[in-house]
Amino acid sequence: MPRSSHLSRLTVAVLLASTASGCMVGPNYHRPATTAPRSFKEAKGWEPAQPSDAADKKDWWTVFGDPTLNELESRVAVSNQTLAADEAAYRAAHAIVAEDRAALFPTVTVGMSGDRTFTGAGAVGSKTANATGANSGGVKARGSSTSVLYEPTVGATWEPDLWGAVRRNIASARATAQSDAALVANARLSLQTELASDYILLRQYDQEKRLYDAQVAAYTRSLQVTQNKYKAGNAAQSDVLTAQTQLQSLQATDQDVARLRALMEHAIAILVGVPPAELTIAPAPWNLQLPQIPAVLPSTLLERRPDIAQAERTAASANELIGVQVAAYYPTVSLSATAGFEHNALSNLFNISNAFWSIGGSVSETVFDAGLRGAKVRQYRAQYDEAVANYRETVLTAFQGVEDNLVAQRVYGDELVVLVSAAKAATQNQAIALNEYNAGTVDYTTVASTQDAALQTQISELQVEASRLATAVSLIEALGGGWTTADLPKS
Repeated sequence: MPRSSHLSRLTVAVLLASTASGCMVGPNYHRPATTAPRSFKEAKGWEPAQPSDAADKKDWWTVFGDPTLNELESRVAVSNQTLAADEAAYRAAHAIVAEDRAALFPTVTVGMSGDRTFTGAGAVGSKTANATGANSGGVKARGSSTSVLYEPTVGATWEPDLWGAVRRNIASARATAQSDAALVANARLSLQTELASDYILLRQYDQEKRLYDAQVAAYTRSLQVTQNKYKAGNAAQSDVLTAQTQLQSLQATDQDVARLRALMEHAIAILVGVPPAELTIAPAPWNLQLPQIPAVLPSTLLERRPDIAQAERTAASANELIGVQVAAYYPTVSLSATAGFEHNALSNLFNISNAFWSIGGSVSETVFDAGLRGAKVRQYRAQYDEAVANYRETVLTAFQGVEDNLVAQRVYGDELVVLVSAAKAATQNQAIALNEYNAGTVDYTTVASTQDAALQTQISELQVEASRLATAVSLIEALGGGWTTADLPKS
């Protein structure tokens, strides 16, 4: 058959395969439906978002107005090892996309071979040539010859993606890479919010220790007063013992607060990627600001949270894998071609007369597999259903997280108003009781009781204020921390 006819057939086969590779079997992906409420139940008094609201920015921690917190947060994305591991997993998933894409194209190989052949035809006299062509007695062989054959070749093989299995694999890998990118974003946000929460707690311990230190000094003075009164015969020994017990109990609590403060500093060191010995955070006044967090609609939450995006992209990946399994029901086509030159002299090797080529193709179809393909399709459909259920559960949990932190913000605000008033009253009552004791109208038990009550209301006020700040951090996290699905990699 003429060479041009073979080339024409190959061209037709390639064109047909390319045309057929536009077909993709299996279900096309659509984002699973979810039910989003029109508004949040606990959003009463929540202000709508403004363009200048800092909480909408990715550096959301700046809304607390603390330079030390800002500096620590900037180190999380650079040095945290958990985040570094997640980012490495994303890079691996990104590389898998390129691996799968390579299957769309032919595989081309080049080679070069050379063979030397020796032929012998007997020997002179009684000597004979041995099996290797050498003479047994060193006598020259008669009629022997040596030939060399050089053969450079180029080959190509290709399995056209007739039913879309390769493209489904690429789409699945791309969705997985996007899922991993969202996972990195979610891990980064979680680490940033954990750092902010730990920092708020550290500053809470700083303030608690200041309150305890001041009260220890006050209790020390009270003990001195009771000892003087006891020596003068104006107080019972029980007053001295009560004052001593009160002082030493508070000193133990003061020391425990120092321990808890150190633990928070150690935790922050790990979050910023350094050993605890390399990070020291100096005590500072309690000056964190409560941010104004802009309101959002529940429907926009689906675009703002990286954990929701991660679950949705996982479902998309699972959907594409169904099509990969469905494609196994259809025939597999393989095309191959080889071309090269063949000659026994390098100088004339690349003459057209020494050229050769071949083309070929095969089609295979599985006719019996004992239900294997059907089982795999059912398996991957079930895995897709699982991913959809996980996505919807993630959405519901996200709505819950916003509602929980909104109600916590409101309740802590109301509670703080009450505690501020209670602390003011307890402080006044403490002063009155101390004056009455000095006047000799009450015993020291009354003074100790009012002092403990005043201290406890101050501590409760501080703890509620810190909890309100911590729920502000949690609310920012629940709203996505300024992240959106537009941040997902597209390629």
